[in-house]
Amino acid sequence: MTTMTEASVREFKMPDVGEGLTEAEILKWYVQPGDTVTDGQVVCEVETAKAAVELPIPYDGVVRELRFPEGTTVDVGTSIIAVDVSGGSAPAAAPAAPAPPATQEQPEEPKAEGSGRQPVLVGYGVATSSTKRRPRKATENPAQESEPVSAAVQAELNGHGTLPATATATAPPAPASAQAVAAGRPLAKPPVRKLAKDLGVDLASVVPSGPDGIITREDVHAAAAAPEQAPAGPTAPQPMPAGTPAPVTTAAPAPAASYDSGRETRIPVKGVRKATAQAMVGSAFTAPHVTEFVTIDVTRTMKLVEELKRDKDMQGLRVNPLLLIAKALLVAIRRNPDVNASWDEANQEIVRKHYVNLGIAAATPRGLIVPNIKDAHDKTLPQLAEALGELVATAREGRTSPAAMQGGTVTITNVGVFGVDTGTPILNPGESAILAVGAIKLQPWVHKGKVKPRQVTTLALSFDHRLVDGELGSKVLADVAAVLEQPKRLITWG
Repeated sequence: MTTMTEASVREFKMPDVGEGLTEAEILKWYVQPGDTVTDGQVVCEVETAKAAVELPIPYDGVVRELRFPEGTTVDVGTSIIAVDVSGGSAPAAAPAAPAPPATQEQPEEPKAEGSGRQPVLVGYGVATSSTKRRPRKATENPAQESEPVSAAVQAELNGHGTLPATATATAPPAPASAQAVAAGRPLAKPPVRKLAKDLGVDLASVVPSGPDGIITREDVHAAAAAPEQAPAGPTAPQPMPAGTPAPVTTAAPAPAASYDSGRETRIPVKGVRKATAQAMVGSAFTAPHVTEFVTIDVTRTMKLVEELKRDKDMQGLRVNPLLLIAKALLVAIRRNPDVNASWDEANQEIVRKHYVNLGIAAATPRGLIVPNIKDAHDKTLPQLAEALGELVATAREGRTSPAAMQGGTVTITNVGVFGVDTGTPILNPGESAILAVGAIKLQPWVHKGKVKPRQVTTLALSFDHRLVDGELGSKVLADVAAVLEQPKRLITWG
């Protein structure tokens, strides 16, 4: 098989398509080896922990190799496609082993120097084609894995000051076992460290099975399952001496063997669902939640909604009760600005926001997402209606971008659309309050001294009791209720 020259082949690496993401799953390839690609052409669709996005290639050339098949989860920074930019027609080749010249070219790969363009990530919809799930991090060439591993090892060591950054430019890397001793910590990629943290596994007690003594996901899962499988007496396995291949350990297959596909369906927790689950657990067990409720008569608000639908200035816009509820919450925040804040644990500070990025919880085929309307506090009612309409339409089509879900300050979740009266919503991480809106129903209500059928709903406000006390939370909820009972307060208070 012919080896491609480093000068003509560019390696396009999995970018970080959101803040702090460590991996993404390849959902679909739009190109195949031998296809010609141009700068800016979308080559694949990937799903991250926040959304599904399309990845454009940042240079012209001919596809020589797809490094991973569809359905594979790949670490950020790992090459996913090789493109020959020389314009030649050499046959597909195996990836070359890592070498110093390749390392020097790495900073150039995120963009094409000639055009100066960065890959632009655009939110994309639900994939229509089915993909075959394959083992994570699978690769046909071990040399392909050695490059990110070496980068990870170098990053670990540099972070502890045990090996200068220039050392690898003049001398081959030391065995990983020796590096681990020098660094004083086991070797593992960031996603594996996070997995160990989530499972409560001490990496120092894990026997590595990866190349050069790197701890893999399978090692972590095996360590997490080991206490349940091993008898009480025996001691944990001891690390193998340097240079000795470590035994490959895997989790016990007993649960999978007893799985009856005719009676159960197992759905891998990944992407948006995985991120949502982790965020909700972190929020629930970090911020002390308090939830207050109020049941109100919103008949006047419902009448105003019908009037606005007929207003020529609102023609073509999305006008519904949620629009006025959002406006009512913005008025309440203006009257009680301390609620629009976040808790900075690292600096032990309360950060009050002088802007409102209003999040709207939306259920999508990929799970719950919370895109937000930037600077909602500055928008007029027609502008807010337009922004709400675009947000909902984009979420339904699965095209919400990661940027649209970052920087929220307060959230509304409308459980009423499911016929639910109320709930106790969990705070979106980094926010101090979330308002749940229940179903609006015709109910008997005492109005002007008489029992009459009125449009009634229940509001629930959850807030972080570290920075929002009962008085402040009660004032915010009471103000939202007052505006919805008497919508003319949108004018007098706004």
